[in-house]
Amino acid sequence: MQQPDESGPDEATQSDGRAIAARLDHEILGESRELTATELAAVADVDEEFARNYWRALGLPIAARDRRAFTPADAEAVHEMAETARERQWDIATVSTLVRSVGHTMDRLALWQLEALADHIMRTQGISDAAARTQTVDSLPDLMPMLQTQLLHAWRRQLAAWASRYAIEFSDTGPQAGDAGALPMPRAVGFVDIVQFTQRTTALESRELASFVQNFEATCRDIVTAHGGRVVKTIGDAVLFITDDAAAGADVALALAQQWQSPQNAVDGEPLAVRISLVWGRVLSRFGDVFGPSVNLAARLASASEPGQILIDEATREALQVSERFSIRQCAVQSLPGIGEVPTWALDPAL
Repeated sequence: MQQPDESGPDEATQSDGRAIAARLDHEILGESRELTATELAAVADVDEEFARNYWRALGLPIAARDRRAFTPADAEAVHEMAETARERQWDIATVSTLVRSVGHTMDRLALWQLEALADHIMRTQGISDAAARTQTVDSLPDLMPMLQTQLLHAWRRQLAAWASRYAIEFSDTGPQAGDAGALPMPRAVGFVDIVQFTQRTTALESRELASFVQNFEATCRDIVTAHGGRVVKTIGDAVLFITDDAAAGADVALALAQQWQSPQNAVDGEPLAVRISLVWGRVLSRFGDVFGPSVNLAARLASASEPGQILIDEATREALQVSERFSIRQCAVQSLPGIGEVPTWALDPAL
């Protein structure tokens, strides 16, 4: 008598999924995973600790020593970084930061692209989220050449833009210029935060919530970029941006306030209420983020701002009062957690 197949439908599905994953893995990587961690280090001509630190900084799981999880291209990448580090005399902290910057950015980029493609398929074909994701990964090998070209092009353009900024801003400073203990970069730091985000989005379905968040972030990015600023990051329902001078920061803040007060950008028939802050000060730029007292102050001021209001501090008021394009009126002193009593002003366009 034939014994019944004890593997259920879930096990069969998982087996099919693993087979598909293995095929896609080979097609995307372009070669087989034929090296163990020890062999990776040997081929790359580095010690095993360096190879493992590289992989950890890249943000990928460390495979067991006897598992063949690495490709010749992995070994080439590790070798290239190690050789450059030796030539440039980079310490391990520098190597780790450089590798982590790529790994962290590529992790977010890859996920962002996958979700964008899956969302398109789900919307246009009317299929489930799971089915759209499956169809998305199947299409990746054909899309890879275009995505790779776009990635390299965008990286070159961004690197050129930052190199130009550095050349213009820092070319006239000598090696001993400035206070060594001071934060190096004068910047306007701003936050824009959605008022009552939870209440506004509780009733939204997943697709509606995704569209809502995407529209808010994309619109904010467009406005910030149009005025020469940069979105540093999104934090939940808030966007942190910076500009090189106070006036540009004020232009961004006013444009954001005007944008979300417009009936054309209403959500469920109501304008989207936002709180905005702007602080002029010095910051430290690291890991693609910014740090410093002015960043903390801007975050606190955004929380203290009234819906539709742009709240600034005294240093920002002094930086902006020379311009006739802005109207500044004094507000109440705010008691901000972790900071204390802070005089505040509201920023408006000049009448």
